[in-house]
Amino acid sequence: MPVQTAFIHAMQTIKTLDLNLLKALNALLDERNVTRAAEKLSISQPAMSGMLTRLRDSFNDPLFIRTQHGILPTDRALGLAIPVKQILDQAQGLLTEPEFDPARAELKINIAASDYAMCTIITPLLSILHHQAPNIQINVALLNPRSMQEDLERGKLDFVLATPGQAPDNLHVRILFDDHYVCAVRTGHPILQQDRQPDLTAFRILQHVTASSEDNAYNNTPARVLDDLGLNRRVSVQSALVLPDIVRHSNLCALIPYRLIAEHADISHFTPPVDITGFSNALVWHERTHRNPAHQWLRDLMAKSCQSIEGRLKPIFQTAFD
Repeated sequence: MPVQTAFIHAMQTIKTLDLNLLKALNALLDERNVTRAAEKLSISQPAMSGMLTRLRDSFNDPLFIRTQHGILPTDRALGLAIPVKQILDQAQGLLTEPEFDPARAELKINIAASDYAMCTIITPLLSILHHQAPNIQINVALLNPRSMQEDLERGKLDFVLATPGQAPDNLHVRILFDDHYVCAVRTGHPILQQDRQPDLTAFRILQHVTASSEDNAYNNTPARVLDDLGLNRRVSVQSALVLPDIVRHSNLCALIPYRLIAEHADISHFTPPVDITGFSNALVWHERTHRNPAHQWLRDLMAKSCQSIEGRLKPIFQTAFD
């Protein structure tokens, strides 16, 4: 066959050859019998004979010679046996979800979180990952709700830790836990010397420390409550993470999410004498990674980690006046 003709034939073959034909060729090579090969693929014998005709045309070779004991593969057919099986295995691999082994996984995960979530979710998560998935690298950035959607779509972020209300409607949201605010003071604070819960009058006398930022729903709620009460005697900081240290080393009081101080033995707390709404913390991700096995495993791990902490905190939830 002239070179140009052979090239044209090859291009036509690529266009017409499909996986079903390769599956038929593989079955014929295994069974060496048209009837049994057809049964193996659950098709009729005439259909298998038609596919064999197409295979012969595609490869420009008889491929199988009829004998008294079945069909005998030509040298060309025998040469195709291994490559065809490899192609079919690779095609099957494309359709099979790869198994995820956290102990051997090597990948980078980008998360955006508030300072509160960094402390209550990321910190315990890193401890678990150190033992279960030591080669997973976690990069954490400060949450920017305005760019959340775009960052998840473009792959700049894999997960976001936020309140459910901060997540756009077209993103996946999984509630991890609920938290509530308490009045936190250092153990030994003068307000604790009385034998009853401080009332609103006592609460107004206290000097308060708040954390506030433009985009942080956790931090801004206490500041708004104090503003509504007209309480201006307070210190303001940018991050809620420093509130426990400030409280334990001063006579300042902080309206603070319970989880931030729950396990600090030198910090006591009591129920706020004002109405202050708690919040939920949620894991947010994009449809782009929804079925990724590694991401599914990480989402479940974060949820289990939060549930584990929830179970540990419940027995120690006790106010200074219980």
